Amino acid sequence: MKLKNTFTQTFTAVTAAVASTVSLSAELPDPDGKPADMSKPVKVFIIMGQSNTLEMGRVKGDKEGTLEHAVKKENLYPFMVDDAGNWTKRMDVRNVHTMGSGGPGGRGGVRRNDWLTVSAGKIGIETGIGHHLGNALDEPVLILKSSIGNRSLGWDLLPPGSPRHEVETTDRKTGKKITLVTPAFKDEVRYPSWTKGEVPAPPKHNWHAGLQYIGDVARAKAVLKDLDKYYPGGKGYEVAGFLWWQGDKDRYNAAHSAMYGKNLVQLFKALRKEFNAPKAKMVVATLGQTDKDKAKGNEKLIIDGKFAFGAAHKSEVAVVYTHPLSMGGASNGHYSGNAKTYMNVGLGMGKAMVGLLSVGKK
Repeated sequence: MKLKNTFTQTFTAVTAAVASTVSLSAELPDPDGKPADMSKPVKVFIIMGQSNTLEMGRVKGDKEGTLEHAVKKENLYPFMVDDAGNWTKRMDVRNVHTMGSGGPGGRGGVRRNDWLTVSAGKIGIETGIGHHLGNALDEPVLILKSSIGNRSLGWDLLPPGSPRHEVETTDRKTGKKITLVTPAFKDEVRYPSWTKGEVPAPPKHNWHAGLQYIGDVARAKAVLKDLDKYYPGGKGYEVAGFLWWQGDKDRYNAAHSAMYGKNLVQLFKALRKEFNAPKAKMVVATLGQTDKDKAKGNEKLIIDGKFAFGAAHKSEVAVVYTHPLSMGGASNGHYSGNAKTYMNVGLGMGKAMVGLLSVGKK
């Protein structure tokens, strides 16, 4: 894999905390409209998580918070438009999104399959990610998103190999110390955690721990199995990285929040194995509303877990601290659809991934 010399910053540290929109995109030139070197295998980067990985940033409108306002009135992201004011299109980066609820047989399917551009009323983090990777790599790039909203890592997205865990916490109603138990992968129980000593209630649903993980992985594999349909002319592929922006649902469960870092470790192992990608890198983004210096309770447990995961996997994992990059509110409100949040976080994650890929290459 050859990295173009337009990228100058190498991430040797684990944490990619980027403070300004200008620094995130300043080195990005306008796309030249040329295809990638199709003699090389496609480099695949898989986005996973929950609803904030979907297209939530508003495009149209003359008000602050839309992409049109950011580009035309604030002069941000100049690589997004050509000299005629039209949205640019990358002919070296494919943008594919597959989505379904639950396991492989769940409702859903491929929602997007096109070259990276702005073609609808909303954008997501894949835009910034794709521009950084397309600019840095000679190989064809496939941004493959397989995710859906309202899913937790500690339950729906729990990866294979995850055992049950016991977590000591404080009962919010009584103020007493209690021990909660979290499920193991494929546990068929009614609730995503329960008090130690209780017999887990049987399910009243066709759901089990990790079902969404199984489905998201299967849907991504289905795209890769039919590569030519999603990257025309592609000659084989390599899964080079995973990009993860998630944690909103876990923050409502004390046990899931406490186990977040350990669950990330298992997730990274599982994804590398699933996609036969033992050297794949991973970029994890924090929740935008979480201030690392002021966080408390479950949000502190989650952000600390993310940073601990990154610190344990130097040169393999980068953690993007998104608090300085986010605006429009909190993750559970999708940042009020503020396009700058999704552009900034995507650019931060893309830049971090390029940094990881460049480690040891120069």
